[in-house]
Amino acid sequence: MQHFERYGYPALALLVLLEGLGIPTPAVSVVIAAAALAAHGHMSLTAVVAITLVAAAAGDNLGYLVGRRAGRPLMRRLGKRGEKAERFVATRGRNIIVVARFIDGLRQTNGLLAGATGLPWAQYAIRDGIGAVLWTALWVTVGAVAGNNLGRIERYRLPVAIGIGVVVVGFLIWYLVKRRARKS
Repeated sequence: MQHFERYGYPALALLVLLEGLGIPTPAVSVVIAAAALAAHGHMSLTAVVAITLVAAAAGDNLGYLVGRRAGRPLMRRLGKRGEKAERFVATRGRNIIVVARFIDGLRQTNGLLAGATGLPWAQYAIRDGIGAVLWTALWVTVGAVAGNNLGRIERYRLPVAIGIGVVVVGFLIWYLVKRRARKS
């Protein structure tokens, strides 16, 4: 606890920023943990929100800059896949930027792809800013609510885990039956 209180703000900023540069980090987990700690008074909720929002937008925009400067050769090397990515960004990619923040994998490469495909920065920055606000609001809220309800969460941990296990096993059985039916 004392280490997170001591390094929490810089760690939060660094991990969220690095994720925007395309480096996979546990940014979502750190945002949730920081918000949960803030709900208990160990960190400032206002600071967690501000740091998360600024780091998310800054990381993505740095990723965009890296993609803009170094991404063209990569797009050329990808050949048809690179051309397909450029067409996608040109036709529908602008609207995906807000949603990409919520999809693991796209969240890390969003800025790099937008920059590499030549999407104008102003169009990218507006949509990325909207996505950063929504993403920050979601995960900080989840962390704060979880932090305020740790006693309840702990009490229902086993039944929830069993329920999730049943749903996952049920889904797998359904998927395998459906797949077998398609093959025959």
